[in-house]
Amino acid sequence: MAKALIVYDSNIGTTEKMAKDIEKGMKETGIDVVSKRSVNATADDLKGVDAVVLGCPTYFDDISTSIKLFMIEMKKAGMKGKVGAAFGGYGWDAKGVQIMTDTMKHMIEMDVVEPGLKFKATEIMLGSAEKECREFGKKIVAKIT
Repeated sequence: MAKALIVYDSNIGTTEKMAKDIEKGMKETGIDVVSKRSVNATADDLKGVDAVVLGCPTYFDDISTSIKLFMIEMKKAGMKGKVGAAFGGYGWDAKGVQIMTDTMKHMIEMDVVEPGLKFKATEIMLGSAEKECREFGKKIVAKIT
């Protein structure tokens, strides 16, 4: 059975909501999925995974330190060729999703699902992003299998 890891950071809960909805979409396909906050994720979590999905809101035109540190662990763990995907919530700019996507694609050399998924925080809070998040999860699984 294919296995995926979702690692996310969340400031006000919107990116966490996206992570949970993506996880639901992936589980609907029967895949084994584990979700973790980035501060709790370790290199051991990468063992045996077919895909890593990163989520982070954009903080001052950047991503959080904990996601950056986890991407370094991904590089060390040899995730080259594995499936990668990025998502995130934002207030006025979603540069973080592109930063994660570019890093997975060019630095870690993963097979990245593009484009990454991004939604305004207000859309996530109102529940209008849930369906697309679930579909994004299914899109990731389709790339694995």
